[in-house]
Amino acid sequence: MRAAVLTVSDRVSRGEAEDRSGDALEDLLHADGYDVERRVVPDERDQIAAALRELVQSAQLVLSTGGTGLAPRDVTPEATRDVLDREAPGIAQALRADSIQKTPHGLLARGVAGVAGSALVVNLPGSTGGCRDGYAVLRPALEHALRLLADEATVHEQT
Repeated sequence: MRAAVLTVSDRVSRGEAEDRSGDALEDLLHADGYDVERRVVPDERDQIAAALRELVQSAQLVLSTGGTGLAPRDVTPEATRDVLDREAPGIAQALRADSIQKTPHGLLARGVAGVAGSALVVNLPGSTGGCRDGYAVLRPALEHALRLLADEATVHEQT
């Protein structure tokens, strides 16, 4: 299964900072058996949207990190909406609910999630901890979601 990690950061794109959140997501995805493609773009709406459009062509799962807060250049949710065919609001709601339990800054999260073509796209925070926590929330539903998007037979186990 192919996944992609899109890091949205002016500083990382200029080589002024390490991509720790992207590295964390790549490690988590590799541990779950995904082949991972990486991309870095600055906080520019058109560049974010263009990268997402390219990544959903080859990956079934695209996780972005960064650009989901309230700062003037935080435009990842807007760029993602430009690309999505359908939103999956339950994912974004669950990510925020979990984040709010850990930090009051979770109230400021604006990330979105949804479907572009046959790929699932999810915005995660730009912090390493936020990415780890967000992936932990998303992980139990990923296999089922990706099978649905691939139009494969699924079995729903009652919990």
